[in-house]
Amino acid sequence: QVQLVESGGGSVQAGGSLRLSCAASGGTYVMGWFRQAPGKEREIVSAISRSGGNTYYADSVKGRFIISRDNAKNTVTLQMNSLNPEDTAVYYCAADERASYYVVTTRSFEYDYWGQGTQVTVSS
Repeated sequence: QVQLVESGGGSVQAGGSLRLSCAASGGTYVMGWFRQAPGKEREIVSAISRSGGNTYYADSVKGRFIISRDNAKNTVTLQMNSLNPEDTAVYYCAADERASYYVVTTRSFEYDYWGQGTQVTVSS
């Protein structure tokens, strides 16, 4: 059973930065970050292939967020810059254990494991 442990959420003012981290047990997986704001559906924010060479960003975060991974430590990091109140949500780390090495998974139903979520609150 894969366990995902997230850290790094919190509160910040608009324009600030936060860094989220997710530690995965048991191996190297395609990793994704999703978020869910109150009253809204869960949406993908970013994802990274097992190789680390391929990434995906939602249009709403392109140019502001950076996803990276350290396969030696089985961790993935989401650096979030220029945050705005629309980024307020619970952020979830997810792992896809079936995708091949260079694939980036973007659909939530393709992910097999989920973290517990971490709150990110951006005030104006």
